[in-house]
Amino acid sequence: MRMPTGIACGVMSLALLFLLTPAACTAGWSARDDSDTLTQVSTIDALLQGVYDGVMTFETLRTHGDFGIGTLAALDGEMLAFDGRFFQVSADGVARQVSDDAQTPFAAVTFFNRDLEYTLPEGLDLAGVESFLDSRLDTLNTFYGIRIDGAFASMVTRSVPAQKKPYPPLTEVTAKQNIFDFTDVSGTVVGFRCPAYVAGVNVPGYHLHFLTEDGRAGGHVLSLTISKADASVDVTRDFLMLLPDADSDFYDIDLTPDNEDALEQAEK
Repeated sequence: MRMPTGIACGVMSLALLFLLTPAACTAGWSARDDSDTLTQVSTIDALLQGVYDGVMTFETLRTHGDFGIGTLAALDGEMLAFDGRFFQVSADGVARQVSDDAQTPFAAVTFFNRDLEYTLPEGLDLAGVESFLDSRLDTLNTFYGIRIDGAFASMVTRSVPAQKKPYPPLTEVTAKQNIFDFTDVSGTVVGFRCPAYVAGVNVPGYHLHFLTEDGRAGGHVLSLTISKADASVDVTRDFLMLLPDADSDFYDIDLTPDNEDALEQAEK
């Protein structure tokens, strides 16, 4: 079924999977309450296979959330959003706000509402932060928006340059990623914790991006060490996935292989 906006749409919640009619797929999803919904454009396995063409403008993406992560068309850097501001961290590590007419091939957003808040112990590394939060969540079988504000003794991030067709797979791009080391830096970490069963659709576990307090730099988080920071958690129980239509390379790729190893290589 072809949708007029260039996106095919479906809704998957923890209890129910169903397709919406074309009438429900109008811009903005006015019939839905997205306040506790993680809305995702395309799938992580499609991105792994090099499906980098933009399929949704950021003007439209903003109607689905004010907080999230993703990338831009042609895999042009890392994207993160919080407090309604969307940022691109380019391959040189420089951050700038994203224009409404820019497009994304993959993104996950929600309207962030703080449900839980914790002060993180000093000295925690990334694995420690993940374990700390996991031990305090009621279940690991739903979605959570994760925001960490504060000071970091160290922060290591990455970004990647825009690609040209024919697009290489994501593992080839990240093998040449640019790494940025920050020391005694303040800023905001944003992202999601997704349940294990979304493998192939999103990144199971934690997927986090960072922006410095001055909004000038950041990237995809590879490692960190906490100095003084607070974590906020948004319990996000619903999941809405918007898929590219038949004009996208998404329709031509084979999504049956298990890409767990490739995802680990690309994300970590």
